[in-house]
Amino acid sequence: MVKRSVAKKVRIVDITNGRYFPGTREKSGREKLGTGENVVEDAIASFKASYVITPYGEKVSRANVLATVTDRFFSPEGNYATVTLDDGTDAIRAKAFGEDTNVFEKVDKGHLVIVVGKLKEYQGEVHIVAELARAVEPEYENFRKLELLENLSNRKRLIDNLRKMQSHLSEGDVKEYAKSLGIGEEALEVVLEKKEVDYKPKILEIINSLDDGDGVEITKLFEIVKLSDNIVERSIDELLAEGALYEPTPGRFKKI
Repeated sequence: MVKRSVAKKVRIVDITNGRYFPGTREKSGREKLGTGENVVEDAIASFKASYVITPYGEKVSRANVLATVTDRFFSPEGNYATVTLDDGTDAIRAKAFGEDTNVFEKVDKGHLVIVVGKLKEYQGEVHIVAELARAVEPEYENFRKLELLENLSNRKRLIDNLRKMQSHLSEGDVKEYAKSLGIGEEALEVVLEKKEVDYKPKILEIINSLDDGDGVEITKLFEIVKLSDNIVERSIDELLAEGALYEPTPGRFKKI
């Protein structure tokens, strides 16, 4: 029996900014079929699931995403359905086919939902093939956010160290160190190639300059910072995880 991989809790942006690796069908050996003189050998096929390696080196084949449903579609024939999910960092579509379309029957636009499923790609778009979709209470979002921030903080520190090592260690030494941390060569290649623009220093500077003593409302940042809301929110999440910001009251942020 094929064992399913663990569904990892991830931010949508880490899926969309990661690198997709398609699944493959491989021959893993041969087996004997039939009896007596009729015995023949046949190749045993095994399947390697598709997956995404995130910018932080995590390999995700099955994702567990908490997000808000912003759009919902069912085909007239009832054999295809999709929902668009937005968790504040980015958006992704979850799809279902055939009888599995009933997975979306109890979720609607505006619902906060947990969606679990395999990651696939079609025409350059990575999506989730939904196995589960369940509406949850809004309070659940805070628990998930804390979980993700803790993991993000640990992963970011690890990846920053690897990138620094690049400048004064040989490629072989970097690979050995990464291997000791459980990061394979594929993942190492992904994390070292990512050259994302870091907006955090600028956002931190703006928060400090606007702070009148009670912190700065996030809505004020959206008005002033000429970046997408997703980038601002993601930068704030990472600054919180790094301990550079704190939230004295909900929706207000201060530099530490």
